Amino acid sequence: MTAPRPADPPSEDLSRLAVLHGVATSYSPSPDRVVAASATALTLTLAALGVDASTPGAVSAALAARERDAGERLLPPTVVGWSGSPPAALAALPEGTGLRIHTEQGETRASTDGLPPGVHRLTATTPDGRIATAHLIVAPSRLPSPAGRSHGLLVQLYSLLSRRSWGMGDLGDLAELAGWAGRSLGAGFVQVNPLHAAVPGAPTDPSPYRPSSRRFPDPVHLRVEDIPEAAYVEDPERLRSLLERAGRLREAVLHQGALIDRDAVWELKREALELLGEVPLGPGRRAAYCDFLAEQGQALEDHATWCALAEVHGSDWHRWPTGLRDPRSAETVRARNGLMDRVDFWSRLAWLTDTQLTAAQRAGREAGMPVGIVHDLAVGVHPGGADAWAQQEYFAAGMSVGAPPDAFNARGQDWGLPPWRPDRLAESGYAPFRELLRALFRYAGALRIDHVMGLFRLWWVPQGHPPTEGTYVRYDAEAMLAVLVLEASRAGAPVIGEDLGTVEPGVREALRERGVLGTSVLWFERDWEGDGRPLPPDSWRADCLATATTHDLPSTAARLTGEHVELRDSLGLLTRPLEEERAEAAADAGEWLTLLSRLGLLHGTGGGSDTSSEEAEIQAVHRFLLRTPARMVGVWLPDGVGDRRPQNLPGTWDQYPNWRLPIADAQGRPVTLEDLAASPRLHALMEVLREGGS
Repeated sequence: MTAPRPADPPSEDLSRLAVLHGVATSYSPSPDRVVAASATALTLTLAALGVDASTPGAVSAALAARERDAGERLLPPTVVGWSGSPPAALAALPEGTGLRIHTEQGETRASTDGLPPGVHRLTATTPDGRIATAHLIVAPSRLPSPAGRSHGLLVQLYSLLSRRSWGMGDLGDLAELAGWAGRSLGAGFVQVNPLHAAVPGAPTDPSPYRPSSRRFPDPVHLRVEDIPEAAYVEDPERLRSLLERAGRLREAVLHQGALIDRDAVWELKREALELLGEVPLGPGRRAAYCDFLAEQGQALEDHATWCALAEVHGSDWHRWPTGLRDPRSAETVRARNGLMDRVDFWSRLAWLTDTQLTAAQRAGREAGMPVGIVHDLAVGVHPGGADAWAQQEYFAAGMSVGAPPDAFNARGQDWGLPPWRPDRLAESGYAPFRELLRALFRYAGALRIDHVMGLFRLWWVPQGHPPTEGTYVRYDAEAMLAVLVLEASRAGAPVIGEDLGTVEPGVREALRERGVLGTSVLWFERDWEGDGRPLPPDSWRADCLATATTHDLPSTAARLTGEHVELRDSLGLLTRPLEEERAEAAADAGEWLTLLSRLGLLHGTGGGSDTSSEEAEIQAVHRFLLRTPARMVGVWLPDGVGDRRPQNLPGTWDQYPNWRLPIADAQGRPVTLEDLAASPRLHALMEVLREGGS
C-alpha cells in the first residue's frame, strides 16, 4: 500500500489572497500542532466566494483587484456600532467627512450619537466628493442576563408521546409539558430540539439538524385536534378514521416496541390537514391568516412555493427543470400561479404551526416560567431544501460545512450543509440572518444556537473532497453578534451558545462580553490546564446552561454504569480494546462519584430506603450542578426516569435508531407524558432542584 501523495502547498500569492478573503491557510488540531491548508482547498474555497484562483495569472489579477478595492473603499458594506460607542469603522474616514443616516425608525440624522438600536442606512461624503454607503447595525452592548436563576427540562419533542399523540410528540404535548413543569415542578424553561421544517419525502432524514428550512417550522408537530377547523370538517367519519389509525401508531410505539415513524405520522397528519384545509376560515381566523401572510411576505411565499413544487418535481431542487431552479424566474412565477391552491395549503400550515408554537410559549409563561420554551437553531440547512433554493445567492455553491480532523476523528467530518457566504451576508446587511432570528423569536422564550462557533468561522469542505481537504472561512463575528444581540434584545430572550468541543481562543470571551450564555456539560468540566481532575463547582463559569448530558451523549444512568461503552462495542464503534474503554469509563465515573461524596451530595432524597443507589447518584449529579454558579441548570428529561439510551449516537446511521426512540424507563419501557407527570422518581429528582440542592 502506497502512502497518499501530500497535497500541493499553496503559493505565497495564493495564501495572501486567501487571507484577504477570510480563508484560513492553516488550522491547529491541537495547541502544539499546525496543519497547512492545501492549494486545492484554498483554490476551491475562493472559487465558492466568486474569486478565480485557478492559475497563477488569475491569482495575481484577483490579488491586485482585492488590494485595489481595499485601498479605494471608504466603508465596509456593513458597519457595526454598539450602544454608547461610535462605530470603529468611521474612525478611518477622512477628516471632514459628512454623515447622513436614515434610521430604521424613519428619521434622518447627521451623527451616530444617540442612534437607537436597529439596522440603518449610512451615507458618508468625503470633502473631495467621494460617496460611500453602508448598512449600519446598532445593537445594545450586551444581552441582559436572565432574571434570577432557573432550572428546567431538556427533551427531544418527538420522543415525548402522550396518550393523545399521533405516534410522536407534538406541540400539544409541548404545551402540556410546559404548563405542568412550570406549575408542578417550578421549572423555568423547557428546551427542545430544532423544530425546523424537514425535507419531505419518504424516507425522511429523521435528524432535526438537517432541515429543509430553518426559517419555518415543521407542520408534522401540529396537534390536529387543537386546530379550530377540526370541529367543522365535512367528513367527520374520515377524520375519525384517521384518529383511529393514529392511535394504532401511538400504541405500536408505546406498547409494541415500534420505533417512532415520522413518515407514517406525517402521512396521516397530511391527510387530516387536507381535510381541514377544505373548511373555510371564519372572519377572525381569516384576518389573522392574512396578517401572517403580510408579515412573512416573500419568505413565506418562497417557502410555500418550494413545498408545492417539491410535490410535483421531488425534494431536491437541483433536479428540477432548469427554469424552476431559480425562484425569481418567469417559469417559477408561472408554476406558482398554476399551483396557487397548494401554495396556499403550505402557507396555511406554516401559520397553523406558528400559532401552536406561540400557544406553547404562552402556556409556559402562564405557568410561571420566566423563560418558557428554549428553541434550538441548527447549524445549517439541507442543500436540496427550501432555504437553499430560495436564498441560493447567499450560500456557497459546491461547499459543505463540517469539522477538521482532530484527536477524536482523524478523518474529519462533513455535515452536508451548505455554508452562508460571508461576503453576501455583509452586502445585504445580514438580512437573511436577521429575518431568521426574528422568525424564531416570534415564539421562543430563549434560543439555543447549535455550534455557536459558526458565528466566527466554519470549516468548509469542497464537494467531492474529503473533510481533510477543507479549510476554515471566517465570518464577521462582530456583525453576526450585533445582529444576534439586537434581535434577542428586542424579543427579551436569552441566548445559549452550544460551545462544546474545540473552541478557538477568544470565542467564549467574546460571547460572554455580549451576554451570550455558554453550555457546560458535567463530564467535560475538568481542570484541563492542571491535573485534569473534575472541576469543583465553584470553579465553573456562571454564564452558562449547566447540564449532565445532551441528546448526543449517553444518559446519566448509562454513563454512571458504563453501559454506553457496551452499546458502542456492540455496534463496532470502539477504536480501542473493550477492556481499555471500560476501565477509562469506570475511572471517569469513579472520579466524579468520589467528588460528589466528598462534597456530601451523595444521598437519597424523598425516597428514604426506596431510593436506589442509581437514583441517589443521579440526584447527586444535579445537586452538584446547583452548587455551580450556572445561571441555568437543565435536566435531561429521560434522566428523570432512568432511560439508558441516547437519542442520537454520533458515528452511526442505520446501526442505531437515531432520533426515533421514545422516552423510556430503566427497563426500556416507553413512558408517556402522563406517566412522567405521575413518576415518583422524576418528582424526587426535580424536588432536588426546587430545594436548591440541599
